[in-house]
Amino acid sequence: MSKEERGAESTIYEELGAWHVNTGEETIHAKRMPGRFRTLKYFTSLVWLVYFFGPYLRYGDRQAILFDIPHRQFHFFDITILPQDVWILSLVLLFFAILLAAVTSTIGRAFCGYFCFQTIWTDAFTWIEEKLEGKPAARHKLDKAPWTLKKLRLRLSKWFFWLLISMFTGISFVAWFTDARQLWLDLFSLQISTVELVAIALFTAGTFILAGFMREQVCFWLCPYARIQGVMYDSETILPTYDFKRGEPRGRLKKGGVPDDQGDCIMCNQCVAVCPTGVDIREGQQEGCITCGLCLDACDTVMDKIGKPRGLIRYASLDDMLGKPEIPLYKRPRVLVYFAIMLIAISGILYGLTHLGSLELKVLHERQPLFVLQSDNTIQNKYVLKLLNKTDRDAEVSLSVQGPKDMQVKGIDKPLILHKGGVTPHTVYIKIPKESLKESRIPIIFTAKMSDKAAVAKYESMFFGPE
Repeated sequence: MSKEERGAESTIYEELGAWHVNTGEETIHAKRMPGRFRTLKYFTSLVWLVYFFGPYLRYGDRQAILFDIPHRQFHFFDITILPQDVWILSLVLLFFAILLAAVTSTIGRAFCGYFCFQTIWTDAFTWIEEKLEGKPAARHKLDKAPWTLKKLRLRLSKWFFWLLISMFTGISFVAWFTDARQLWLDLFSLQISTVELVAIALFTAGTFILAGFMREQVCFWLCPYARIQGVMYDSETILPTYDFKRGEPRGRLKKGGVPDDQGDCIMCNQCVAVCPTGVDIREGQQEGCITCGLCLDACDTVMDKIGKPRGLIRYASLDDMLGKPEIPLYKRPRVLVYFAIMLIAISGILYGLTHLGSLELKVLHERQPLFVLQSDNTIQNKYVLKLLNKTDRDAEVSLSVQGPKDMQVKGIDKPLILHKGGVTPHTVYIKIPKESLKESRIPIIFTAKMSDKAAVAKYESMFFGPE
């Protein structure tokens, strides 16, 4: 490495170490500028429409997606997941956790910038604030102005709309855990339960305070992911980056354009003005950078106006800025490990969903005693069947047992009624003549079949006799 390259690398590492943290002494009023990443941010925020309107999807006579905590059931269209299948939900959580880590390792905090609850709601709240109170300069002036009737009117109007969004957020959250239609009926008839009311109140207050007043401070001081994301970066991670070689030395725009002995950065500070966390990306990678790319839009707009090429601030890795060759994703061990774990998780989820079934059968053999010698010289075994109905309706189930021809079975002559979403125990007795027992252990197969569905469950057990 040449002396110039070592100097450039040293400069980059110094800038990376010069972190600035906004501690909230002054409210940040970020400027809104059109551009590619602002448009992308608007589109990605539409994902949260699922949160608001998802509970109102219907499937048959019930809610399509419902986390029924009191009955310990999770309904997803025609799939019902019970506590016995909670491992599937665990794999779903694992998949998204590793996906988050993989995305961060590859393109930084893209989740924070484009999908995070806090980021999206704060953006919506500040949009309302701008419509009512004006551009950033006007809002700064209003913050410092004494309280007047005009200021009170503007603040109350803003808080009113914030509160509406916050309340709808709280109601939407509860709607995922109870019937959404009934929730609104209970709400308007003042018959809502205490638990639901408390949950709505907590979510309303939390959204109102976090998105309306704390804003970027949540990312700095409360969000655990924001605190640990730094360990997920490496030199190949793509992040919003200021090209110091091209931008330095900075200087003001002169009448005749940018002087030849000056870098392309004209110190317009538009990259700082649009940043929702108050970061100056020119000082290197910051703790507050949420990888939203809004500074790229601002800088590209300025470069277009002064006739300079775009990309003074761009998505780039540290290796890219140092001129090192780019390493493909399939050659990065950390990313490969992440994707391997995700593949295992998604495989487990697909296996679980395809083998979920509507009926589950387990057979417990009575151990005390293992068998009983009857007065008619037959050997009797006792079994307790545990039948789990995974559907949302009571079901009729017929039982059968496969085993020796001279086997006598008691307890399967009539169909059983299994209650929805629960386990129904049933006792079965099997007798086999002693002289027919050639071995001390004989395999037998129990079969349960739902009458109104093609659901069949089998369980292989053993019949025990004397040695």
